[in-house]
Amino acid sequence: MQHKKITFAVSTLTAALLLAACGGASDNQPPMAVPLPQQPPTAEAPIFTDVSVHDPAVIKVADTYYVFGSHLAAAKSTDLQNWQKVADGVNAANPLFANVLTELAETFAWAETDTLWAADVIQLADGKFYMYYNACKGDSPRSALGVAVADNIEGPYVNKQILLKSGMWGELSEDGQIYDARIHPNVVDPQAFFDQEGKLWLVYGSYSGGIFLLELDPQSGLTKPDQGYGKHLMGGNHSRIEGAYVLYSPHSHYYYLFVSFGGLDADGAYNIRVARASQPEGPYLDAMGNDMTQVKSDPALPLFDDRSIEPFAQKLLGNHLFMRETGEGGTGSGEGYVSPGHNSAFYDADNEQYFMFFHTRFPGLGEQHQLRVHEFFINKDGWPVVAPHRYAASAVPQAINAEQLAGNYKFINHGKAISATIVNSQQITLTADGRISGAVTGNWLFQPPADISLDLGPEQQYSGVVSAQWSEAARAFTITLTAQSDQGVSVWASKQP
Repeated sequence: MQHKKITFAVSTLTAALLLAACGGASDNQPPMAVPLPQQPPTAEAPIFTDVSVHDPAVIKVADTYYVFGSHLAAAKSTDLQNWQKVADGVNAANPLFANVLTELAETFAWAETDTLWAADVIQLADGKFYMYYNACKGDSPRSALGVAVADNIEGPYVNKQILLKSGMWGELSEDGQIYDARIHPNVVDPQAFFDQEGKLWLVYGSYSGGIFLLELDPQSGLTKPDQGYGKHLMGGNHSRIEGAYVLYSPHSHYYYLFVSFGGLDADGAYNIRVARASQPEGPYLDAMGNDMTQVKSDPALPLFDDRSIEPFAQKLLGNHLFMRETGEGGTGSGEGYVSPGHNSAFYDADNEQYFMFFHTRFPGLGEQHQLRVHEFFINKDGWPVVAPHRYAASAVPQAINAEQLAGNYKFINHGKAISATIVNSQQITLTADGRISGAVTGNWLFQPPADISLDLGPEQQYSGVVSAQWSEAARAFTITLTAQSDQGVSVWASKQP
């Protein structure tokens, strides 16, 4: 088999070095302009104020970012670094509803629960905010999904109606067939989004029959009639796939379907993956051309079989730890995540920046979790690649050149496994003569003004982006790279100061 060498865009972090042109996403699509990272090195340490919002879904209103999550939690920020809690807890005092216990009483009764799962909020043409809420029994897919409306992003929301139900064992389901959890969805984890034609869609689902897509009425926010559960996009046979989120990129002209594989707890091996399509309805494919509608667990294997789905979709990040070296500041063993997942994503058109929002647990801290925001980029092959460190905006413009790229790095290979094992960083060196040595070997070639190639061996050619990120372990801004292969493997490297 002949292996092609893949190049990847390297940010110079200055408008003067914007790409004049670069490869399109496919032969029938216009050339793609790769957005450049925005945060180069500075000695000033950023300040962070953290919050816990599980399953965060993002919406921006004026200059403020909001995230809404499970258990009726919400938070806001104007700089993506310092977050303020808006609401938390499914109780009568939660300010998002006048009294959520009475407002959504029908939902709680059907789902046989006293809490809510991951919510999503979108603003429609009438200026009002539509919250797609959902509740699940938890030990079965008996769930209800509905919509509530508010004049203000922070509420109070007033229930409009339940849209979908699931888990009606032995009874007719939304599509007129007897409910079967192997093929029918668990109606949770909704996200509403507009496509490029102005159509409004709802993507949703968790485990059970997989991820589904429904068209909504953009005026009312309700589902259009005669769709049943909608179109199946991914998963089935109780595959551990959930947290779907769709984002369109004006640079690649693709719709990206982000999902989380595995379980959300600290031992659950949550990891974030992505597939892409030219249309919101799909088909969503990975870089090997695999159709996500075919990605589902083997019914002959035990429930929640991960091995059947493990090879598919582009894995963006999972359990990892940048090990702290002697002489580095700060406390603890390093910087890393456990079970990062259930992400949302946002494109800032004004600054041509992409952001990923997700919750994560941490090595050695059990089930404690926090919100994290990372910048991500669209590489030259049209795939998202996620910055290795959390987003920090306090920076000044500075170009990254070939001489600066040479040096010692901490290297992470996220692989494709759905595993609770934490991947520890390894040491590699990018030498000035274009070689890579250390834990992995190969070659890199810088191509001014913005391209570089990484060749780490057969089927290990990577396309990615270099930027400067704040390393909490090193307490400094440092050069990083994030790259993706056709096999769906992500590698990260963070230069040692």
